[in-house]
Amino acid sequence: MRILIRILLFFVTVVLFSCEDTGHFVKCSECTTTEPVKAELEIKVDINNSGAATLIDVYEGNLEDGVLYDSFSTTDQNTSISVTMNKKYTVTARYNLPGDIYIAVDSATPRVKYTKDQCENPCYFVYDKVLDLRLK
Repeated sequence: MRILIRILLFFVTVVLFSCEDTGHFVKCSECTTTEPVKAELEIKVDINNSGAATLIDVYEGNLEDGVLYDSFSTTDQNTSISVTMNKKYTVTARYNLPGDIYIAVDSATPRVKYTKDQCENPCYFVYDKVLDLRLK
């Protein structure tokens, strides 16, 4: 009986922590009445202690495809870029730290979902749009 409860708790935990990627929970404040064709990829980066900007490269598809969509530098912890829906984007952040260079990589495929009953009015919301490029 104990092992059954542990397995059940494990599956509940997995579902709860994977909900942003699958669109189970809706932030009604981010809903729109019209279906979006563009999404804002939210990119989280670390602030460099030396004050140097972090180089961000955005690729369409996988990193190894080498299709550069955009490249920019930022000194902000949170930044965003407008992209097309239902396309995979891989983003890298290059950190120049004393003595070493570190590159963080993450990818996302922004998708749209329609809900009739999770908010006051039926609406569209975008999910799988957050990229965490902070150093661990």
